[in-house]
Amino acid sequence: MEIEEIIEDLIDKNADDFEISKLIKEHIKSYLGSLNEIFVENQGKDFLVKHAKKIDQFIILIYKYTLRKYFGNYMPFVNSIPVVLVGMGSYGREELCVYSDIDLMVVYKAVPGYNIEPLIQSMLYLAWDAGMKLGHRTHKLEELVPASNEDLTIKTAMLESRFLCGSKLLWMETERELLKIQKWQKREVISQIVRANEERRAKHPMSMEPNIKEGVGGLRDANTLSWICKILFGSIRIRDRVPEIINEEEYKEFRSSLEFLYRVRSALHLSAKKKQDVLNLEFIPEVAQKLGFQNKVLKNAQMQLASRTMASMHTIDVTCKIFMRKLTASILSHPTRLSELKKGRIEKGLYVADNCVVASLKMPSPSLSVVLEQLQQFDDPKLSFDISYVSYIKNCHYTSHNSKKIYKQFRALLFQPNLYTLFSLLYEASLLQQLIKPFRQILNLAQFDGYHKLPVDIHSLHTLYHLENIKEPFIKSLFDDLCPEGRALMKLVAFIHDIGKGRKGDHSELGAKIFRAYAMKLQFSEQAIETGIVLIKYHTLMSNTANREDIYDEKVILAFISKLQSPQILKMLYILTYADTNAVNDNIYTGFISKLLREFYNYSLDMFDKEELIDETTKRLRKENSLKKSPEFLALSKSLQKKTLSVQSNFFFLKQKPSAIVRIVKEADETRDDHYSYKISNDSHLSITVIRGRSFNIGYLLGKLSYLDLVQMDIYKLFDGKKFFQIDFNEKVTENDIELIRELIDNSFDMSKKVTLKKPTILKGEIDINCEHSKSYALMHVNTKNQHGLMAYMMSVFDEHGIDIAMAKIQTIKNRTRNLLLIEKTVGLCNNGENILDYFY
Repeated sequence: MEIEEIIEDLIDKNADDFEISKLIKEHIKSYLGSLNEIFVENQGKDFLVKHAKKIDQFIILIYKYTLRKYFGNYMPFVNSIPVVLVGMGSYGREELCVYSDIDLMVVYKAVPGYNIEPLIQSMLYLAWDAGMKLGHRTHKLEELVPASNEDLTIKTAMLESRFLCGSKLLWMETERELLKIQKWQKREVISQIVRANEERRAKHPMSMEPNIKEGVGGLRDANTLSWICKILFGSIRIRDRVPEIINEEEYKEFRSSLEFLYRVRSALHLSAKKKQDVLNLEFIPEVAQKLGFQNKVLKNAQMQLASRTMASMHTIDVTCKIFMRKLTASILSHPTRLSELKKGRIEKGLYVADNCVVASLKMPSPSLSVVLEQLQQFDDPKLSFDISYVSYIKNCHYTSHNSKKIYKQFRALLFQPNLYTLFSLLYEASLLQQLIKPFRQILNLAQFDGYHKLPVDIHSLHTLYHLENIKEPFIKSLFDDLCPEGRALMKLVAFIHDIGKGRKGDHSELGAKIFRAYAMKLQFSEQAIETGIVLIKYHTLMSNTANREDIYDEKVILAFISKLQSPQILKMLYILTYADTNAVNDNIYTGFISKLLREFYNYSLDMFDKEELIDETTKRLRKENSLKKSPEFLALSKSLQKKTLSVQSNFFFLKQKPSAIVRIVKEADETRDDHYSYKISNDSHLSITVIRGRSFNIGYLLGKLSYLDLVQMDIYKLFDGKKFFQIDFNEKVTENDIELIRELIDNSFDMSKKVTLKKPTILKGEIDINCEHSKSYALMHVNTKNQHGLMAYMMSVFDEHGIDIAMAKIQTIKNRTRNLLLIEKTVGLCNNGENILDYFY
C-alpha cells in the first residue's frame, strides 16, 4: 500500500499528527537507508535530481495532509489557497545532497478567512517531527523583495527558486517578485557576489583535504557563475552560454569535472552518514570504493580518487574564473581602469595596469613561442597576471615535441626574479606539463604521508615560492651570493625536486635521472647538471639527518658531507632544505628547526676544513682553547674558571658557544646549593632552562607538560652538584600559560610531587642501546608509536636507576616517535642494559 493510501486510512480513523509524522518519518528513514543501493545505479547530477524529486514527494504529501487536516471535506481549489511552496538553493537547483538542509520557502497572502499562518506553522512542525532537515523561510508576497535585500545569501538562494506545490496563481505573482529581485541593481549585486566569492575562496584554499562545496574549484564556484547568469540572462543554465562565453570543448571538460564532484560529494555524505563536505583522509577509502576505483600498480584507489578530485577542482577553478571575467568585464569595468589600460598598452590587446598584466578577451590564441617571448618582458617581481591573460594563453598552439627554440626561451625564464609568478601562470593555463613533460606524472598527485599539506605539483610550486621569498637573512645571503646560473639552477631544482614521485622506485634517484635529461635540453653546464643531480638525489638528507641523528657526532657529519662533495653543494642543499621544509606545511619550519638546521650547517661546513678525523677529547680541547681566549671567560674569577674547565660533560663544550658556557657557569655559581633558577623563553618556541642545586623532579614536569610537543632536551652535569637542563618544545604557548608553567617548575622541586604516568606501549626491538657510541656516552634509539608522556615515563625510570641523560632529541613523523638519547656511560648502564630495557617493554 502506498503511503498516501495509508495516510488516507489514518485520516478516516481520526489519527493525530503524531501518528502521521511517525509514518512519514519511517518512510523517510527507509528511503535514506536505501540510498546506498540507489547510488550504485544513479550517480552524479542524476542522483541529486532523483533525490530532490523524492524529497518533493514527502513535502507535497505533508502539505496535502495539512490541507486535509484544516479543511476536511470542505477543501477549496488548491489555486485559491494563497500559499505556495518553493524550493531554494541546492534544493531549488535539484542538486540537493543527501544530508544537506532542505531550503524551503513558503510564500503566502494573508487573505481573510483562510487562517494561513497557523496552517503553515502546522505544516512545518509536521515536517520537523517527521525528521526533515528544513532550512525554511516564510514570507508574505510583498516581503520577498525587501527580504532579499537583507542578505546576499538570501538573494542568491531566491534566484534559484523552483515551484513545488500550492497555488499556481500565487506562484505566478511570486515569479514576478523574483524577477524584480533578479533585476534589482544588477551591477551592485554582481559586485557583492564577486567579493563574497573571493572571500570564500580565501577561507578554503586547496589542500590535501579539499572542501568539495566551498573550496577553490568547488561546487560553489559553479553556483556563483549560475547566479551571475541568472541576473544577466534570466537563466542559471551555464550550458546556454555555449559558445558565446565558453566553447564546446571547454564546457565539456568543465561539465565532466562538475559531474565528478557531484559524485564525490554524494559518496562523501553517504560514507560519513552526515553533512560532510571536506574530503578528509578518513573517508577517502570508502568514497573511493563507492565510486568504483580499483587499485593499480602505481596508484591505489585512494590516490586515484584524490588526484581525480584535485584535477576536477583545478578545471572548475580556472574555467569559472575565466567565465566570470567574461561575464562581468563590461559590468564591473570602470572608466579610470580603461584609462589606465590604455596608458599601459604593450601591444594590441595586451596591457599592464596597477602592476597587473591584462589581455583583451577577444585576442586570438598565440603560439607557445609567442607566450614565452612575452613572458620574458614581464620580469618585475611586483607584476601579477589577470585571469584574462590566462584565458589568452590557455589554448595557445604548440607541437607535440618542443623545439630547441622553445627550450631556449623557457631557460631564459629561469633567470628572471619572478619565476614563481610565471610558473603559477603557466600551471593555471595547463602549459607547464608541455614545457616540462615529466611534470605530468606529478600533476594532482596526492601525498598521504601525514606530513605534506598539498599535492606534489602545488608543493613544488610552493617550494619555488619560498626559494624566491627567503625570510631568513643568512640563508638569503647564501642564495644571493650564487652566480646567475647557480640561482637559475636552484630554482629549477626547487621546482622539480619531487619530479620522481608517482613512479616505481626511489623518487630521489628517479628525480635525479629525470633532471639530468631535462637540464641537458636546457643547456646547463655539465658542472651545474652534476650539482643539480646531487641536490635532488639528497634533497631530504639534511632535514632527515638533523631531525633523526646526533648532529654533534663526527661520524654522522662525515657520513652526511661525504655525499655532498663540496661546501658549495652544502650551501645549496641548506637553501633547498629551507624552501622545501617551508612548503611542506605551515607549522613545520619552526624557530627550533631553523636553529637546528643552522647549527648542523655550521658543523658540517667546519668539517670540510678538517683533513683528518679528531676524537671527542681533541674536539673538546679545541673548544677549551677557544674558551680560554674569550674576554668573557677571562673576566671570571680564577676559581670559577677552574670549575668551568672541570665540567666532565664533553657535550657541554661541543655544543655551547663560549659566551653561552660563561653565562651558564656564572648562573650556576650564583645558584645556592639548596636552590634553583630558571628562565622561560617563548619567542619562536617554548624553551625552559633550569639550573638546580637541589633535586629536580623532571619526570613530574615532563608529565605535566606532556600535552606539548617536546623536541629536545640538553642535560649537563656542571660542578658543586649543580646541573643544567634545557628543554625545548616545538611550539609557542599563550601568555596565559606562562604563569602556569612557572608554577609547574616550582612544584617540580618538591620530590614528593607525583604525576600518574601511564606505561607506554613499546615493543621488543623498538629500543636499542649502543655503549660503543663514544668514550663518554652511550646512545639509545627509540622508534615507537607516538604517545603522550613517553619521555616523562622514560625520565622517571632513568632517575630511579641513577642514569644521567646528556641530550635527548625527539621527533614525530607519521604518528611514530623517533627519539635519540645520549646517555653518560656508567658501569650499571652498559652491564645491565637488558634489565633497564625491561622497564619499558
